[in-house]
Amino acid sequence: MSSILSIILGGGQGGRLYPLTRYRSKPAVPIAGKYRLIDIPVSNCIHSGIERIFILTQFNSASLNRHVNLAYKFDAFHEGFVDILAAEQTMDSLDWFQGTADAVRKTLRHFQRFSLQDYLILAGDHIYQMDYRRMIQTHRDSEADITVAVSPVTREEAEGFGILSVDDSGKITSFVEKPKSDDLLSQYEISDSARERFNIKETEKCLLGSMGVYLFKKDVLKAVLKNYDHTDFGKHIIPAAIGNLKVHAHVFDGYWKDVGTIRSFFNANMDLLSATPNYHFFDEPFKVYTHARFLPGSKILGAKAESSLLCEGCIVNQSTLKNAIIGVRTIVHEGATIENTYAMGADYYEDDPEVIHEIHGAVPPIGIGEDTFISGAIIDKNARIGRGVKINPKKADENYAGHGYMVRDGITVIEKDAVIPDGAVI
Repeated sequence: MSSILSIILGGGQGGRLYPLTRYRSKPAVPIAGKYRLIDIPVSNCIHSGIERIFILTQFNSASLNRHVNLAYKFDAFHEGFVDILAAEQTMDSLDWFQGTADAVRKTLRHFQRFSLQDYLILAGDHIYQMDYRRMIQTHRDSEADITVAVSPVTREEAEGFGILSVDDSGKITSFVEKPKSDDLLSQYEISDSARERFNIKETEKCLLGSMGVYLFKKDVLKAVLKNYDHTDFGKHIIPAAIGNLKVHAHVFDGYWKDVGTIRSFFNANMDLLSATPNYHFFDEPFKVYTHARFLPGSKILGAKAESSLLCEGCIVNQSTLKNAIIGVRTIVHEGATIENTYAMGADYYEDDPEVIHEIHGAVPPIGIGEDTFISGAIIDKNARIGRGVKINPKKADENYAGHGYMVRDGITVIEKDAVIPDGAVI
């Protein structure tokens, strides 16, 4: 694995995840109450024996920098690292990254000092557990120039993915980005022989969707990036390579979720609360690494809880929790009800009420106020929700904004550092 370099793409502005990306990049968005999205691909790399990892980003990179620097430190006698490369102006280019391929092109010089055989390119906002060594084995056994990780998807899911077809050997023969036509989709259905070869048993999953996980031979990546008109891997690089290079598929049959929208992000977090979640953080051999905070155990002064997840450093006082993720340092005051909600928690504790009043004025403390009811929401960090607030569930097609909050895809998102005054109804 020492011949593999991993490049994790931080993505663009993250507009579909706004307002969670108002002050942070997509990979830095908190998930499951105590982790960040970036922890998942980084942990996958570490468990796969890949310990040279670059993260490329350009928007709101401060919190991502801080998290990575605190979470991933290899010792002085170890060659491993997790480094962030932000977009920079150079004598060669004064522009921002124009796409996924352009981001790699403009940072390629940082990778060339390593003795490498292949580049593994990953997305920073996907949830899945994958041993990349299997993909590398597929790549080398097939002697491929490029290997694309693919996941079986349904027709309903297809329009959100790049869809590809393969021959019986696993070679990719054609590719189409986010198709919508039923006639076109029919041309890409998995053949019986391919279904048998890749052991795809779920019949409703009749198409192969690109996961945005690519493995390139070192020299091949350099060559394909020479075309400056090709700024994106999914839209330009991979379609152009098919027919000209040996491009193979590696079929991944585990759970994989793109959480690039508020609705998909919310659903992925709520899925963690089921008795048998599609993805969970309780896998000891394949644990997810993150920043160690050294917080105390959570204090429960009285609660009725059902299907909920409570992280470290919380205080819950005579409250009701149902299908709720309660993130680190969350303070829930007496009489509060939180259901079908992800509360991200807080970055710090407030100690002196007089200092708080002097700095912020007459505002509620950080946390969930007394007798407050919250349902169908994401509460971003350091939010101040007053007493008697009511945040009611919304219809799936509702989208609007108010002071300190937004409703997107029917999910109410309370913004980071927002103040929701006593008695407010949302």
